[in-house]
Amino acid sequence: MDEMKLNNKRTILVGLAFLSICSFWQMYDNLVPLILQRTFHMDESFTGVIMASDNILALFLLPLFGGLSDRTRSKLGRRTPYILAGTAGAVILMNVLPVLDNSYHEQAAPFKLVSFVIVLGLLLIAMGTYRSPAVALMPDVTPKPLRSKGNAIINLMGAVGGVLYLGVSVLLYPAEKTRGMEHVDYQPLFLIVGGIMLVAVIVLLIAIREPKLAEENQALEKRHPEWNLAESDGSGSEVLPGPVKKSLVFLLASIALWYIGYNGVTTWFSTYVSEVMGEGIGGTNTCLMVATVGAIVSYIPIGIVASRFGRKRTIQAGVILLAVCFASGFLLTWNAHTITPPMYVAFALVGLAWAAINVNSLPMVVEMCKGSDVGKFTGYYYTASMAAQVVTPVLAGTLMKEIGYQVLFPYAAFFVTMSFVTMLFVRHGDSKAEMKHGLDAFEDMDD
Repeated sequence: MDEMKLNNKRTILVGLAFLSICSFWQMYDNLVPLILQRTFHMDESFTGVIMASDNILALFLLPLFGGLSDRTRSKLGRRTPYILAGTAGAVILMNVLPVLDNSYHEQAAPFKLVSFVIVLGLLLIAMGTYRSPAVALMPDVTPKPLRSKGNAIINLMGAVGGVLYLGVSVLLYPAEKTRGMEHVDYQPLFLIVGGIMLVAVIVLLIAIREPKLAEENQALEKRHPEWNLAESDGSGSEVLPGPVKKSLVFLLASIALWYIGYNGVTTWFSTYVSEVMGEGIGGTNTCLMVATVGAIVSYIPIGIVASRFGRKRTIQAGVILLAVCFASGFLLTWNAHTITPPMYVAFALVGLAWAAINVNSLPMVVEMCKGSDVGKFTGYYYTASMAAQVVTPVLAGTLMKEIGYQVLFPYAAFFVTMSFVTMLFVRHGDSKAEMKHGLDAFEDMDD
């Protein structure tokens, strides 16, 4: 019936908030390690600690501000005030960073370094205040049966945000422009990303009337009490059978291990390419953009493959491919001085492999908790992935400092390979019954 059709246009507009978030984080992971090391001359261990701090803060800030927004009542709604305030604060603070970066390069002074770290901390807090409210906005205005498709569109918008940043950075900072430069001024890039964030959120504010849409959705759900039956059945206190609990533990260990490998590369790749190959962010970001596009175009066929061969087998195939790609990354870069076509091929395959892993891992976790608390088990998934992203910047950075930058890809390949071993002990959470087509294949995509 008509009321059960997903409003794609509205969902795309709601996804603009997530687009702004993903555009920022792509830039943050890409540029901040370079600035910390090249301008402020921090070693790899301390840089890793700073790069892990956003995930440490996220463990506290995301549930805090998600809960606060649940209890907020305003003319703009529950989520919109946090999205507006967080974006405004982040855009101002992020554009202070390149000013301090350029100033320190011109004349080093301790207070400039201290100021940079303080502004960076405030920036991470500003971003943490509105991520949960931004993600929660879609369920607020979308009927429960349509939220999976809605989440697919939201995640696609996030991928667009990441590609936007990567595309702009490749155009502004091609390798031939930055190669050999002692210092690169990133202020234009920060300004453009800040502009993308502001425009996205202003369009969201103009086009989406949160209180009206949320009220309409609540009224619709009251007319369909059957949508809540599954939730009311679960007490959240049920005890998993021993074999299922064992599978869950090994699956969460697998998630942590492949995130340690993958996030180690995404955190340190720009620095690695700069130090090992002498390339600027233009070549780096072309590789990352190829990987992102490779993932996007892979989600639909991966969903079909998983529906035929099962989630576990699809994940294992993705893990093998990812480990091979990271091992080949070492061979392709250790004696190279420029990005070559085989590297682009390898990164496209990294995108395919990560799609195979990412599409199926969260559904496997949730599959194990039928009749229990789905939200709690989703929390287990994100705790495993975030904990890994807290550890790996520091661990990889320390190893690169003590052994050498060339250790990055073997490090990543090792931990991804270990996740294959732990996946062998996962016996539950698979399902071949659910065929996913079109946008449904994107519904479990993780930012």
